[in-house]
Amino acid sequence: MVPSSHVADAVAARLDVFIARILDGSTEYGPDATLFLDAAAATLHGGKRLRARFCHAGWLAAGGPEHGTDALWGLGAALEVFQSAALVHDDLIDNSDTRRGRPAAHRALESLHRDAGWQGDAESFGRSSAVLLGDLLVAWSDDMLEAALAEHPHAAMTREEYARMRRDVTVGQMLDITEESAWSTAPADTLLDRALRVASFKSARYSVEQPLVLGASLAGADPATLAALRGFGHPVGMAFQLRDDVLGVFGDPAVTGKPAGDDLREGKRTALIAIARGRLSDADRATLDAAIGDAGLSPTEVTALQQLVRDTGALERVEEMIDDYSAQAETALTGSALSGTAIDQLRELASAAVARRA
Repeated sequence: MVPSSHVADAVAARLDVFIARILDGSTEYGPDATLFLDAAAATLHGGKRLRARFCHAGWLAAGGPEHGTDALWGLGAALEVFQSAALVHDDLIDNSDTRRGRPAAHRALESLHRDAGWQGDAESFGRSSAVLLGDLLVAWSDDMLEAALAEHPHAAMTREEYARMRRDVTVGQMLDITEESAWSTAPADTLLDRALRVASFKSARYSVEQPLVLGASLAGADPATLAALRGFGHPVGMAFQLRDDVLGVFGDPAVTGKPAGDDLREGKRTALIAIARGRLSDADRATLDAAIGDAGLSPTEVTALQQLVRDTGALERVEEMIDDYSAQAETALTGSALSGTAIDQLRELASAAVARRA
């Protein structure tokens, strides 16, 4: 079985070549633009390369050669660049200050403006520049995808799935920010289903299911293999997002690289919050509703809200849901015609995605 480090190294090598080519040709833009391009390149460092790893696993499941091809690594790199674009925009939307233990892109660009002594409002510059930075990364992702698929026999099928992924995650992001406001007029008994719909489109499909299918499509997978990967990938993706929801409220900042209770400050109406809210008294529900989305929550207030959620049993219920989704994924594997090697690889990746602490 190819170790995850091989996938990460192969994708990193492809990214390094691409970035070097971009930066080498950037002198015509002038020094200010070079700073912008350097900031874009900086967002591509770090991360778990989870999507590239699932892409590789889908490739193997469809019979692709174990050590991959240039096209596969180009596709994996395109996924990672698109992920960086999504994170830049996500942090901007959520007003997040940090990402992977470092300043979020809009904060880094804000500091660039301030350190250069430029005229005007540094924060506004940072936010405006981050919009463009995310857009640039989307363009880079497309560039890498098209280079990988040039004259490839399965380009059409792969390109179609990639386009679907981009649409789904964009709509999912919109559903996410909409839910931060729309929950107040939605019937209480629909809030969990609404939160799970956001999880499906914003994360489950994009983080696990679609990278698997993309890798398999590139390898020319048959319909049965694609169906098996979707049947496995979507519940793993749901478990992955529910774990993210738990970490967003209860995660250790030293491990996650983000402040404790960040989802509470950002107003995320996740499945965890929907379940807790449905189990609270009217008074405690009003307290929770008033606090979620308050960017100024103190550490003491976050701790109190964490305890309020924990006391409802919502945390235990979400853990049960994670187990249920993991069981669904296992059922999809055992009922498939995938090879034993492919199944072992998928199980290993699913465990890493669901049992993580960051």
